[in-house]
Amino acid sequence: MNPARNLILVGPMGAGKTCIGRLLAEHYRLRLLDADHEIERHTGTTIARIFECEGEAGFRSRERAMLETLLGDDDLLLATGGGAVLDPLNRALLRARGFVVHLRISPAQQLERLRDDRSRPLLARPDREAVLRQMAGVRDPLYAEVADLAFDTGSLTAGEAARRLQHELDLHWQRNGATA
Repeated sequence: MNPARNLILVGPMGAGKTCIGRLLAEHYRLRLLDADHEIERHTGTTIARIFECEGEAGFRSRERAMLETLLGDDDLLLATGGGAVLDPLNRALLRARGFVVHLRISPAQQLERLRDDRSRPLLARPDREAVLRQMAGVRDPLYAEVADLAFDTGSLTAGEAARRLQHELDLHWQRNGATA
């Protein structure tokens, strides 16, 4: 049992990190932070614009710095960006600073959930399904590497997923003496 004071959600885009995170943060009385939203708030621009101006490498550098800042605190629920696990330093930081839950979803389920979403720079390509499958091939082992718990969200609504995940967390996560 990982006695971390923070709960961290990792997983691919569309897995429900922000929506499920909101419900879990309320239940556990944690402060919800979404890493991508915090980057946008801090920079005053969108993730898409950062990708456009600085490329993925520039965005990943900003993401690393933001994760270091955010995870300096305790008693938070952090919803990471889907690619946060690509950086080995991020993976070490996530493992060290929280109980990490990998929200799993298949590329086909992602495609369905993201069919109308045009805000994601890495999906601004003609063959979105191929992109999602390629990203899953690279990222899924990294999510598994950092995760204390894996949970499938693909066939569940955010509310159903949060209720079921809450049960799993009650069994596997102890907030270092804090009460939930």
